[in-house]
This record gives sequence, C-alpha cells and structure tokens, in this order.
Amino acid sequence: MRVFICGFGTVGQGFAEVLARRMDFLEERYGCPILVTGAMDSKTYVLDRNGLDPLDLVATKQRTGRVGEDEYSDSTKVLDQAAYDILVEVSPTDIKTGGAGLRNITHALENRKDVITVNKGPLALKFNELITLARRNKCKFRFEGSVGGAMPIINLCRENLRGEKIESIRGIFNGTCNFILSKMDKGQPFDQVLKEAQQMGYAETDPTNDIEGYDSACKVAILANSVFGRNVTFDDVKITGITGITEEAIALAASRNMVIRLIGEVSETKLEVGPRLVPRGHPLSISGTLNTAQIISDLAGPITVSGRGAGRTETASAILSDLISIMDERTE
Repeated sequence: MRVFICGFGTVGQGFAEVLARRMDFLEERYGCPILVTGAMDSKTYVLDRNGLDPLDLVATKQRTGRVGEDEYSDSTKVLDQAAYDILVEVSPTDIKTGGAGLRNITHALENRKDVITVNKGPLALKFNELITLARRNKCKFRFEGSVGGAMPIINLCRENLRGEKIESIRGIFNGTCNFILSKMDKGQPFDQVLKEAQQMGYAETDPTNDIEGYDSACKVAILANSVFGRNVTFDDVKITGITGITEEAIALAASRNMVIRLIGEVSETKLEVGPRLVPRGHPLSISGTLNTAQIISDLAGPITVSGRGAGRTETASAILSDLISIMDERTE
C-alpha cells in the first residue's frame, strides 16, 4: 500500500512519526508494507516509488524547513507524478475557498485514489460534492480527525451507533475557546487570557477562526452532513463567537452555579454555534483544552465522548484509525 502525505506541517509530521511507530503492526496485520512514496509541504516535494523513511522526512523538514529539494507551483501536477493508493491530505485549512486541500482531494478522487483528510475547509464547503465524487469513482473517503482530533465521533456515530437514530449532538469543538472561557471562570479578563493562549500555542497569531466560532462552525457543518445526512455548508451555520462575553456575564453565570461555554449544536433541524449557559458538573462544563460531545440517540440515550481536539500525535491517531479502516475494507 502506497501513501502520499500532502501537507507536511505539524500534523503531517505527526502522522509520519505515528506511521513509523506502527509500521510493524500494519505489515503483520496486512501482510504487506505500507510505503510512503511521496510527501509535499507548501513549497517543496519529494517522491520515491520504492518508499521513503517517514522519520527521515520529519528530520529533513525540521532541519531545513523543507520536506524536499524540488519546488512546485501546482500541487496536482506533483500528484500526477506520484505513485500512490491513498492520499493523506493535511494541508492548512482554508474555510473561505477550500484552498489547496480541496483541489488535492478532488484531484485524487477524480483519479480513483482513496483519501483520508483532517482538512475542515473542503468538508465544510463541498462535503456532498466530494462524497458523490468518491462514490461515483468507488473510492474510500474518510475524515474522522476533521472533528475533534483524537476524540472519536464521526466513525462512532456512523459505525458503532449504526442501529441508533441520532437525535442531536451538542459539543465543545474548539479547545482554544474552552481554554479562554475556563480561565475567565477564574476571573481573568478575555484579552489577557487570549495572549496567554497565544503564548502557549493554543491560539494562532490571528485567532479569528477560533474566537469568532468559525472553526466550530466548520465542524458542525461536517457533522450535519456526515451524521445527519444533511446538505449544508459552513455558510448555513448560525454563528456567535466568544468576543462579546464579559467578565460580568461570567460572574452572573457563576452566581447561578453555571459556566459559559462555546457550544456547537446540530440535529436534523438545528445548526448553531454560540455561547451557552451550562450547569457546573454537566459533561459540557468541562474545563481546559479538551473537546467533548454529547450524542443523544433514541436507544442508548446520551453518550458523552471527549479527547484532545488538536495536537500532532493526537490528530495523527485519527488518521491512523482511518488508514486501518480503509485497509480492512480492502482486504475483506
């Protein structure tokens, strides 16, 4: 099995490291090696149909800032040169146009390649088009890590809870916002906590996607389409961020034994992201950077899952899970 890693930033490198750690397990399970035959970052690429050492790729990237020596201007032309069966697309998210990730995923599916992605932009904007393309070309298309990172939710709903009617999902889908609100619970002002989140690497230099609720909205749209079979995009989500939450609002919530959390809500009729009052002790009152979700189903009732919503190894674990699922399907 030949894998091409498209996007060799933090998550791409994390997947390469995880793949190296699980290589023996995968070869024993499937009776054949998993070869990384190509990798591409934002400017450079490297190809070898005989296989590249994943850890060498990481070392090269960390030493030089480049995954390869050859530069490119059109990523799809690089894919045309590569020998691969599965595209792992982990390039940076563009929630306005889908960016290079959308082009790469579309190109791979058009060429009948299986795809694994954690890239929220293409899924939040063109989910149904991509699913239709994958089905038409009989490709496997998986994206567990796009919502909640290491927190299992999409495959949980679609596979483990297959016999259930999922009525709704409510969750904390952005660790940065949850970190900020958790700190505000203790009396720290928003601006101070945001700077702290940036210094700790939880928030980007431009934190707009997180604090305005856009990142959570992407995930809500993905859940609406993948779990509830809806046909929506990011633009259909009603969004309110956390920038308007005052210290007075936090104190008022505390006086009622409640906290404020940024909650994404999705069902067959609802599609919202916004600050909500949550009773202390409720599963969605969780503090820190974890993501958590409460799934309401007709038979099992409420099911709560939580986990790290970001991180190179954590998100890579979701990619590995999708890779194993694809390999299992191929060998059935």
